[in-house]
Amino acid sequence: MANIYDNIDMKFEQGLNDIITDGGVKRVDFCVGYFNLRGWDLVVDQVDRLEGDFVIEGRESIHRTCRLLVGMHQPPEDLVRILYSQEDNTPDAEMAQRIKRKIADSFRKQLLLGIPTKHDGWTLRRLAMQLRSKKVVVKLAVKGPIHAKLYLAYNPDSHAAPISALMGSSNLTYSGLKYQGELNVENYDRHQAEIYRNWFEDRWNDNFSLDITDDLIRAIEDSWAADKTIPPYYIYLKIAYHLSEEARNGVKEYTLSPEFQHDLFDFQQNAVKIVAHHLNNDKRRGAMIGDVVGLGKTITACAVAKIFEMDRGGSTLIICPANLQDMWRKYVKKYDLKAEIMSMSKPIDVDHSRYYRLIIIDESHNLRNGGKRYNNIKQLIERLGSRVLLLTATPYNKHYNDLANQLRLFIADDQDLGIRPERYIESIGGDRGFMTRHSDTHIRTIGAFQKSENVEDWNELMKLFLVRRTRSFIKEHFALTDPEDGRKYLKFSDGRISKFPDRVPRSVKFKTTPGDQYTRLYSDEMIDLMGELKLPRYGLSLYISEKAAADAPRHVQPLLDNLSRAGERMMGFCRSTFFKRMDSSGFSYLLTLYRHVLRNCVFLYALDNKLPLPIGDDNSLPEDYSEDEDNDTGGIFGEDGRVAPAVDAALNIPTDLAVYMAKAKEYYDILSSKTNVSWLDPTYFKRTLKQQLKKDCETILKMIALCGKWEQKNDQKLNELEQLLRGTHPDFKEHKDDKVIIFTQYSDTARYIYNQLRKRGFKHVDIATGNSDNPTAIVEKFSPHSNDKELPADEQTRILIATDVLSEGQNLQDSHVIVNYDLPWAIIRLIQRAGRVDRIGQAAKDIYCYSCFPADGIEEIINLRGRLNDRINANADIVGSDEIFFEGNQQNLRDMFNEKAGVLDDADDNDVDLASQAFQIWSAAVKRDKKLKEIIPSLQNMIYSTKAVYGNMGEGVITYARTANDYDVLTWLDHNGKLVTQSQQRILQALACEPGTPALEPLADHHELVADAVALIKEQAVTNVGGMLGNRFSTRYRIVQLLENYYQQGDNLFFGPNRREELKYAIDEIYNYPLQENAKFILGRMLRNNARNADDEIVDYVLELRKNGQLCNIVEDDTPGKENKIICSMGLKKTEQ
Repeated sequence: MANIYDNIDMKFEQGLNDIITDGGVKRVDFCVGYFNLRGWDLVVDQVDRLEGDFVIEGRESIHRTCRLLVGMHQPPEDLVRILYSQEDNTPDAEMAQRIKRKIADSFRKQLLLGIPTKHDGWTLRRLAMQLRSKKVVVKLAVKGPIHAKLYLAYNPDSHAAPISALMGSSNLTYSGLKYQGELNVENYDRHQAEIYRNWFEDRWNDNFSLDITDDLIRAIEDSWAADKTIPPYYIYLKIAYHLSEEARNGVKEYTLSPEFQHDLFDFQQNAVKIVAHHLNNDKRRGAMIGDVVGLGKTITACAVAKIFEMDRGGSTLIICPANLQDMWRKYVKKYDLKAEIMSMSKPIDVDHSRYYRLIIIDESHNLRNGGKRYNNIKQLIERLGSRVLLLTATPYNKHYNDLANQLRLFIADDQDLGIRPERYIESIGGDRGFMTRHSDTHIRTIGAFQKSENVEDWNELMKLFLVRRTRSFIKEHFALTDPEDGRKYLKFSDGRISKFPDRVPRSVKFKTTPGDQYTRLYSDEMIDLMGELKLPRYGLSLYISEKAAADAPRHVQPLLDNLSRAGERMMGFCRSTFFKRMDSSGFSYLLTLYRHVLRNCVFLYALDNKLPLPIGDDNSLPEDYSEDEDNDTGGIFGEDGRVAPAVDAALNIPTDLAVYMAKAKEYYDILSSKTNVSWLDPTYFKRTLKQQLKKDCETILKMIALCGKWEQKNDQKLNELEQLLRGTHPDFKEHKDDKVIIFTQYSDTARYIYNQLRKRGFKHVDIATGNSDNPTAIVEKFSPHSNDKELPADEQTRILIATDVLSEGQNLQDSHVIVNYDLPWAIIRLIQRAGRVDRIGQAAKDIYCYSCFPADGIEEIINLRGRLNDRINANADIVGSDEIFFEGNQQNLRDMFNEKAGVLDDADDNDVDLASQAFQIWSAAVKRDKKLKEIIPSLQNMIYSTKAVYGNMGEGVITYARTANDYDVLTWLDHNGKLVTQSQQRILQALACEPGTPALEPLADHHELVADAVALIKEQAVTNVGGMLGNRFSTRYRIVQLLENYYQQGDNLFFGPNRREELKYAIDEIYNYPLQENAKFILGRMLRNNARNADDEIVDYVLELRKNGQLCNIVEDDTPGKENKIICSMGLKKTEQ
């Protein structure tokens, strides 16, 4: 009785094995619809043991062992045409070869599915050997689809059953042979078996049964399973090639206009093209250029604006700090840009703004704290739907929220970014942990990333938006080397060169003596008095009467709430400002104390006379709040500049409270005439407010008395500066005629230095502060050459005193000497200052960066700062942003005091964006060896290699995979399968190797570790951007609202049921899919002009667009049918050096 093999009661694998291994069987023929190369594992041993026999094929007698005919592996379009056409579809030779090529490619893709294993590799290599030896020959039937499954085994010595047959439904695949429910029957009848044999021979010998044996050999030999060694360098480059995909596409996609091709270096041109590519991505709509100071962000942004202007029409809006407007105007004029320039501090009329296709925001980090300006600019971007380019050398200062706030200018809170903060999610227990803690936050939004403080999460996010290169990166990859002195340089298009200078830190040490004015400033007693201050004006919320507040009318409540929000941070801000001004100069410090007492007395005057208290920006952080405060206007109180000017012999601040109270009425009356002041009735405050104000006044007067008169002629720091400028300093004599820029945090200090230098006989001195009308004009007088100005030497400025208003966005490289008169607490500020002169075009070999310190040493300053920092942060959540002592700042101070080389180099010199880093690896490789441009892209996925590692680096495997949603994931597991990191930059560094790096034998568990890595990748189905209409100002939101209102009106004479049904489809389409760019642009314009466009005109236009397929980008989400793909892997094997 014939056996039935259904993979339930009896496995077909067993039946096939039985007929192949039956004694005397010499060869086999198989005809199947589908063939899986890895399924050969189930018959590879049996076929190897067959001796083969001669077969007549045509007129030849050929030795065969296993013939395999595949009948259904046809491309879908060809298969459909053959099955359903009534015409003669016998393929011609050209079509047959085309089908053959496609099928060969499909077999290659087969090998990329699933997880590779050592056993699979062994089986495929054995199959390749059988194919090469012609022990197995495979043909593809292309004349027509064959769905038959026939397995024949030939035993010529058997008279009873020379041919054994199995026929049924099982393909030569794993599922067909073992798992899937099938129906197969064995047949030993000689007559029937002969019929089967003839049927097979007819199809095997058909002219349109094409031999694909060699194609399968090539597919295996090109795959991960090939019996050949892949150099580790190829794996390294394959990963760099894939990671640089967007950069490569951008570089290929765009062409710069001739003027920018002439004016930009290669690294700048690359940035322009990559940024333009980011901006044109409809899912991103924004980008950030974060190059360190001095690499030309401004001109790079101009080139991006020109690309938008030429390729897409429209104009550009440039929003920048007020002091940079004139600089931008020069660039706009030079490159004939269709651009408008607007101060960051100027309110924008969002409702009546013209349309800008691109908005550039310069020094975007100034918006990191939010505020009115931030919201105003964000509303404009949302209203216009513009693309946004952010420029900043400091994407974030201390918190990643600084960065998130900038990205939020163009990223909607509910926008699906397609990626998640994986490291943070893992740290809190996975998806469930995230949902438990943050149920209101979508896991793939910017809000989710704001929960994370993990650098790997933020690096992953910024891959989508950031282009950032550092000076060392440019020197390594783009600069040439002067053979004479070994210095790196860039070459301009006209042949000029710009060498990279070295930043040389120098320490100007001024002597102090016990009891002098400086030691009194830095005394423990002064710090103790400072610590006693309660600063009630900055913590008014602590003095609110709860009973009175509960009965406050509605219009007063917001004022009271605002006091509660701002109080503690402002208290810390004020206390740290006292110390910073003391650090700056005794003159600025005494002015600060004077002003503070005077403002307290204004409050005391109001309380004594039962008058409303002035509530203004003393009680909220300024929107441009940063560590360095140039603007000394004193908020609502105005500038109290009528204190004795700095040119007098001494500054004598009164210590009698009566003097201040006498002025209080005058200042209260001035405040009464101002429009930026809010007022609160004194009944809302407790009596303790007055008591604490008076007590603080008494403490500050003690501080003033402790300091005493400020004798300008005995100002040791200023005297050291004078000697430095005159070339008479005992240690530094070389700057007598050099241009010098002196930086200070405070305009009070700047005016003090300016007046003193003028009084002491210095000529050609100028000053630039936040109150300067035209900082750019001041800069051009100081540094004309670097700003393309012609100016006689006697009209140029030699000494420029400036606040940090010039530490951003200005070219000052006619000078190579910087003096930091005072030291900001954030080292990045000093680096930015150095970057003003360390710019492309700097002619000097060395840039000298002087910092001023007491000669007795730096430890006392460090101890005082530490004590103050502890006092500031005695209560939780006091002082945010830059006020907290930065980690490592103490060592930075010591290094500057000791003139340690490199201390002022770019702090984040290794923080290059991943795409730029990978692109440069790839570009440098193909530049050295052009053949790699063909070799690397042609390498199949899943390939692997192993390289040696030394030192502390342990053994393991790095796996590079691409998720079903097309996101790159690099995973580094150690030899125990434990995660080392998924930081792409760190892994790229670990992968680095040279062309000659030898390939080692793989780790025994290499493939198992790859499987573990893939298991760690949590497949995320990125939902369509549809279903989220964005904010209420977006074009999609407003269009859907208009169309839904129109739909609700029902039928009328001109709008019947059919049109209404079409409108319903259009609404659904817009809700579920993003608008096409042109549709969005035109519909947005029609909405803005809605007074002139009746609703029915917009409806008609929407229906017309949909009819023509021009309304939405309809891309069905095929993620569920996709798998994570293994691109390649690299083993790391410990080796003795």
